[in-house]
Amino acid sequence: MSPLHVTRTLAEDATDAALRADVLGGLTAAPKWLPPKWFYDARGSELFERITELPEYYPTRAEREILATRSGEIAAASGARTLVELGSGSSEKTRHLLEALTPLTAYVPVDVSESALTRAGRALVAERPDLEVHALIADFTAPLALPATPGPRLLAFLGGTIGNLLPVERAAFLASVRSLLSPGDGFLLGTDLVKDERVLVRAYDDAAGVTAAFNKNVLNVLDRELGADFDPEAFDHVALWDAGREWIEMRLRSRTDQTVKVPALDLAVDFAAGETLRTEVSAKFRKEGVSAELAAAGLELTHWWTDAQDRFALSLSVPR
Repeated sequence: MSPLHVTRTLAEDATDAALRADVLGGLTAAPKWLPPKWFYDARGSELFERITELPEYYPTRAEREILATRSGEIAAASGARTLVELGSGSSEKTRHLLEALTPLTAYVPVDVSESALTRAGRALVAERPDLEVHALIADFTAPLALPATPGPRLLAFLGGTIGNLLPVERAAFLASVRSLLSPGDGFLLGTDLVKDERVLVRAYDDAAGVTAAFNKNVLNVLDRELGADFDPEAFDHVALWDAGREWIEMRLRSRTDQTVKVPALDLAVDFAAGETLRTEVSAKFRKEGVSAELAAAGLELTHWWTDAQDRFALSLSVPR
C-alpha cells in the first residue's frame, strides 16, 4: 500500500491568529464584515453538507454532473500525472477525476483541516494502493510550496469557491496559481454562472432555513473561540443579489440596537437596529469574464464545460 504523506506548512496557532485579525478588522470596519471561512467549524460543515442537498441549492449537483459526464475529456485534455486539489475537504468532489486520470500517480489534497485531510487520505490510500497521497495542511490563499511529484500536474479549485474572493483577492489568488504551474500543467476551475436573480437568491435563502442557520453559526464560532456574547437570534439572515457586481451577498441584520462584547479582543461592538454584517460574497461569472481574469494572471482558457442547464462551469486553462 502506498504511504500517506502529511505535511504541515500552516503554523499550529495560525488559525487563532487569523480569526482574531479578521474579527478585529471586520467588526471595526464600516460597513462591518467577516470572511466566510469562519463558517466552517464542525457544526458549520455539517450544515453546509445539508445545504448541498437542498432542492434550491443547485451548484453542487451541477458541478457533480459535469464531473460525472466530462471527467474523461478533462483527463484527456490535461494528461495529468499529479492532481493537486486546493480546498479539498473530504475529496468527494474529485472522485470522478481520480478515476478518469488513468496515468495519475500522485494526489495532493490541500486544506486547512488536518482531520479532513487525513481521513480522506487514508480512505484513498486504501482504495488506490497505486496512488501516492501527499496531504498538505496549508492555506491555499497564501503562497504554497507543493511537494515534488511527477508532471504534468493539474491544479483543481472546485465548488465555485473562487466566488467567495473579492476581485482583488481573486487576482492575487490566480497569480499565485500561475506561479505554481510549469509548461504542460493545467488549472481546472469551478465557477457558478450568472442566472436569474430568483434562482440565485433561493439558493442562498432556502425555505427550510438551513442557510440561515449556517449563516448565524459564524456568531457561535465567535462566541466559543473569542468569548463573545453574540445572540444569533438577535440577527436575521439576509441574502441579496447585487446586479452591478454580479454577486450574492449574505448578511446578518441586527434586529435591535445592541452592543456585543468580544473579551478576547477587548472589544465592544455597537449594532444599530437594521445594521448588517456581511458574512459572504459569492460572485457569479460569465465565460468572457473568467477568460479575462485568467488572462490577466498569465493563463489561457482552453476548455469550457457546463452542466446541461448552463448553471455551472468547469474551465481548463494553461500557462501562457
